[in-house]
Amino acid sequence: MSPVSSADVELRRVEVRPTRRHEVTRWRELMAQFHYLGDGELVGESLRYVAEYEGRWLGLLSWAAAAWKSRHRERFIGWQEQQKLQRLHLVANNSRFLILPWVQVRGLASRVLSLNLRRLSADWSERYAHRILLAETFVDLARFRGTCYRAANWRYLGRTRGAARRGKGYEQHGNEKGLFVYPLHRRAREILSAPFPSPEILEVKSMATVAFAIDVNRLPIFGEGGLVEALRKITDPRDRRGIRHPFESVLALSVMATLSGMRSYETIAEWAADVPKEILAQLRCWCHQAPNESTFRRVLQRVDGEEADKTINEWLRQQTELCGKGVAIDGKTLRGSGDGDRPPQHLLAAITHESAVVIAQEAVGEKTNEIKHAASTLEDVDLKGATVTADAMHTQTDFARFLVKEKEADFVLIAKENQPTLLDDLRTQHGGSFSPSGENREQGARTAGDTRDRDLQRTRGLPELPPRQDDISPGSPG
Repeated sequence: MSPVSSADVELRRVEVRPTRRHEVTRWRELMAQFHYLGDGELVGESLRYVAEYEGRWLGLLSWAAAAWKSRHRERFIGWQEQQKLQRLHLVANNSRFLILPWVQVRGLASRVLSLNLRRLSADWSERYAHRILLAETFVDLARFRGTCYRAANWRYLGRTRGAARRGKGYEQHGNEKGLFVYPLHRRAREILSAPFPSPEILEVKSMATVAFAIDVNRLPIFGEGGLVEALRKITDPRDRRGIRHPFESVLALSVMATLSGMRSYETIAEWAADVPKEILAQLRCWCHQAPNESTFRRVLQRVDGEEADKTINEWLRQQTELCGKGVAIDGKTLRGSGDGDRPPQHLLAAITHESAVVIAQEAVGEKTNEIKHAASTLEDVDLKGATVTADAMHTQTDFARFLVKEKEADFVLIAKENQPTLLDDLRTQHGGSFSPSGENREQGARTAGDTRDRDLQRTRGLPELPPRQDDISPGSPG
């Protein structure tokens, strides 16, 4: 092969991509011929990559399952043994990295590593339906210094003991290697060592996961004000004989799994099965084992839904700081809630914009009843300083006054053609009429009846504005 030098390659145009099926044989032949360890079999889940420039191969890489044991890695992550067994698949090992011998391009190795790391997790998700959170590699320090890994911002953790796995045990070979790691997520260590499965772990694994989910590791579960304490207030509908798992523990696992994105009995049970035994012991689960799917099904079908809903929403509101945040109010009909002559259930819910958490909801019967129930749904929610959004159905005088005067909240409501007077008034408003005005950033929010917008119009020599309908304007608190 003809030599390739720095003058022949523009680093920013180098590409790294997975090998195509017809390229695997060539990839393996080159690796076997030029890598000091040869080709080698890739263990477990694996991917092969090629680095190329204008169609010409410059380097080869492969990724495989992570090392079964590494004291430096376990200490770095903070893993307990059970956590490692459950989450080791979220770590990938850079088992081979080769820059072809006729390629002599300064800075190429670290560039190729960086490009590969940018796409590794997405490629893994596409192939194996789960992401990679941490990359690792072992460098033979007798041969190399790991310069390209250091240049690509990998972190050196320490030397191995010089042993390799042989069958069910380990055999000393005396060849110590240096362990380097690279987090592919800014919270990789926190997520990998968290007591409960995080949404980042479950994002691809469970098809039931929704776009918005909460990391329950950041919520108080035990102790005063925790979820378990709150759930003890709910009446246990079960017969006292034959009970294995505490009622509040089954509910707590169900709530946490639902907040994490689980939407069926099966996925709730799968989520609970990944919870460490230490946490299940703290929940006083029977034999420190997670409840099975049938247990979750029986408990959740028999519990008083209204009582549970009220208790859980109240607890969620205590964990959510709404001041300065957005809250949406909207109604949805529950799919599958109808039964024979009984119509489907329609709920009006208040949901946080940021995390999509339902903080209050109320059964309203039919969709047309949403207007009458909007204020009562938000009655117990502290909305001071929050901004409430709703669709055009709720653009009502009474509801706007309720938000401003009673809840001390702002609102954004929609005006449509069904309210022609209001819509016409809004169209005639000057930009400075709305609070806070983009033309006067120093002015604060106004209350109902405030005349500063009219004073502002007069000082600018603009024509007098017609009176607005009940002083309501979308985007202002009155």
